[in-house]
This record gives sequence, C-alpha cells and structure tokens, in this order.
Amino acid sequence: MSNCIIAQSGGPTSVINSSVVGLLNANKELKTFEKVYGGLNGIEGILNKNIIDLSLISDEEINQFRFTPSSGLGSCRYKLKDIDSCSQEYENLINILREYDITTFFYVGGNDSMDTIAKLSKYAKLNNIDITFMGIPKTIDNDLKFTDHTPGFGSAAKFIGTTALETYLDASVYINNGIFILETMGRDTGWLAASACLAKLDNKPVVDFIYLPEVAFNKEKFIKDVKQKFKEQNKVYIIVSEGIRDQNGKFVSEFQCVSEDKFGHAQLGGVSNYLRMLILKEGFTNRVKALELGILQRCAMHCASDTDLKEAYNVGKMALKYASVGQTGKMVNINRECNEPYEVVYSVVDADKIANNVRYFPTEWINSEGNFVTDDAYSYFEPLIKDLPTLTFEGNLPKYKVFNQ
Repeated sequence: MSNCIIAQSGGPTSVINSSVVGLLNANKELKTFEKVYGGLNGIEGILNKNIIDLSLISDEEINQFRFTPSSGLGSCRYKLKDIDSCSQEYENLINILREYDITTFFYVGGNDSMDTIAKLSKYAKLNNIDITFMGIPKTIDNDLKFTDHTPGFGSAAKFIGTTALETYLDASVYINNGIFILETMGRDTGWLAASACLAKLDNKPVVDFIYLPEVAFNKEKFIKDVKQKFKEQNKVYIIVSEGIRDQNGKFVSEFQCVSEDKFGHAQLGGVSNYLRMLILKEGFTNRVKALELGILQRCAMHCASDTDLKEAYNVGKMALKYASVGQTGKMVNINRECNEPYEVVYSVVDADKIANNVRYFPTEWINSEGNFVTDDAYSYFEPLIKDLPTLTFEGNLPKYKVFNQ
C-alpha cells in the first residue's frame, strides 16, 4: 500500500485545516493509503523535505487541529515555473515523492495552487509518471470559477457581516453621528465587501453603500451620494473593497501616497482612508472614521460558520475519494442544489480551468446606482454563514493546534 501527501498554499482561512482532517478521516475509513504525510509550508517545504507523518497524530490533536484557524501545516507563495522553461524542480519533487512512496499529492489552495496541480499533472502525464495530483479549494476571496463558493469564504462573510453590525451600533450612539467606512479584502473581486449586506438591524440593512471592484469608482458621484445620505439621516455607513478602481482601471488607493520606501516606491494607504480624506475635504462633517479589517477576515475562528467548516471537511473527504478512483489533475467542486433547504453536491473540474482565472461578483447582483447589492446577493450569502462551531477552550481562550511550529 502506498502513501499520500497533503499541503496548504496561499492565504489562510479560518477553516482550511478542516479539509486536511476530512481527508485524514476519509483515509481511515477507506484505507486507501498506508500513511498520510503533511508537507510543511506547501510545495516549497516539500522540496526541502519538510514532511511529517500525520497518521501518527492522536485523534485528540487532529480534532483540535480541525478547529484551528490559519494554515496549520504552514503555507507558501511558491509558483512552479513552466515545464518547458525549467523541469529540474519537477524532477526534484517527483524524486522526493518516490522516496516517500507517495502516489497521490493533495494541494489545498486557490488559483495559484490549482495552477500547480495542473502543471504537475501535465508533467506526470508527459513522462508516464504514475502519481495522482488533486486540488482542494480554499480562498476567502470566493473567486474560483466553476464552484458555487469556496471553503473559507462563508466564515469570512460571517465575520464581515457581524463586524459591520457591531461597528454600526458603535458608530450610532451620539446625537451628532458621523460617517463610518469599513474596508474589506478583495483586490480583484467584490464578494467579501458585498457580503456586508448580511448585516441587518430590525430586518433592515445597516450598510448604506457598498463599493465593489466590478463597478468603476466615480469620485464625484461618491461624494454626492454620501452627502445626500448624511443630510437625510445624520449618519452614513460605507463598505468598500480594497480593490476598487477608477474608470481607467487604476486602483483608487494609488491616489494616496502615504510615504516612499528607500527605493522611492510609493507606500499606499488603505482605500478607506482615502475615502475618509475625500469626505473631510468636502467639509460637510468632521466626524469620519475608517477601519481596515485586514487579516482578521481570514482567521476569526470564534466567528466562523459551521456550515463553512463542514464543507471544508467534505471537500477534503471527497478529494480522497475521487483520487482513489483514478481522478487526477482535478479540483473538487461545490455545486449548490437548493437554497431552502440548503443543499450542495460535490464533483470535480479540471484544475487548468481554475488556474489563473477569476470569478467576479455578478454585475446583475449590483444595483443600478452601482453602490449596493440586490436581494439575490443576500439569498446567495445567507446559507453560507449558518451556525457556529463548538470550540474547545483552555484558560478561557480557544485551544488550538498547529504542526508548522
């Protein structure tokens, strides 16, 4: 009986480790592989033989690992060169896999990770190498094509919606309130920012405006809309994606040069602060606050979605099942069957169709003014944030377990 290896790549999520545990438990059930190895720090770590035997870890520690945020096996931003330009690293990797008698390689990640799976699968096929390569989806950006959504996104959306609701309440306590701007991740797509529509009080959205990369940002219209809304209700709550661009495709954040590094390169400030300065310059209020959520969106296990956690587990489990019947060069897919009751099924898609592509937020889910989203967006998001996971606590704080430290 041969062995397999699983590794993680790219940006972390709250639920990424659940995919590893899903695969481990599926192997215990199906007994497909003798050992399940873990590659520390992705393919970069594997190339350095930073490999551990996950099969030796106790059930208690594995369960703690499942409920631990961020990449517990470590991650990397390593991109394989094209096969035609450099085959040495491919040969090195294959030799290491053979040394450990590994016949299946699982990679948990997003676009770049699926590019790695596609390249390795192609190399194996060209050279008659009997090793299977399978991708497991992960990204809070929700920008992978051909899948309804990606594990990690639901938890990020739940955190954003919760934070929007709580900061709205915080920003609304005075007689003379001001303007609050919350900035989400999303350099290319607006899925994360759009999910703030989930924040409701008495069944009404607390957010007044949502600005997404899919709509060209118009500075004059922005000021006009905010000024009018402030006049109407004495407060405005704004959500903005970090990746909004103007009509020429230039990042709005590039208009604000905070400082220069030692090479003279501009150090950009957050887009929320740029919008804050625009409003202050207009002078209709001097109470404007901006908050950049940053990496909190991808590591807040205390506010994770249990649905997201379970689906992350299931894509790991399904990856092993598909690999065991000879599927290779694929990524596990989540397909939504129904919203009420919420149901999904799993399938596979060619990894090279995912690699280097972007799934944008649907423009038909954006209102005609380009500054909010429709009810269809809310219906899409709502099932993904259902329930909270039950965490184990130690010293009144969550008890976590990682293997990369």
